[in-house]
Amino acid sequence: MEGTIVDNQSVVLKEKIKDFFFTHLQGNTAQCPIRDLLATNMDKWSLFVLYNLSFGQVMRFNELKARIPDISSRMLSMTLKKFEANGIITRKVYAQVPPKVEYRFTEFGEEYAVKMIDLSRWYLENQPS
Repeated sequence: MEGTIVDNQSVVLKEKIKDFFFTHLQGNTAQCPIRDLLATNMDKWSLFVLYNLSFGQVMRFNELKARIPDISSRMLSMTLKKFEANGIITRKVYAQVPPKVEYRFTEFGEEYAVKMIDLSRWYLENQPS
């Protein structure tokens, strides 16, 4: 007896999870780097920062702050630090007065932004009613 498409998808998903879990995590859920990376975007402001950096390419702090209504300076600073710590952006400081700081995506960050925007689009097109 042949399974349904849904049954087959379930089997394929289980095999993908099993392969990923044992190949990349060696069965160790305590040290999951993907969890830490995705947590970077799971707060109220991170996706807005990501979207604006994607559009602006190279941006200064005050440019980002002006484009994201209601974000506090503290929250923007924390979000940018998280992105930098996860290798998503680089921060370039120019030695001048007043200080000039620019933020831009790393190569990894550009790819990550594309994936997060694709995920956002997928969700908006397929969200449960």
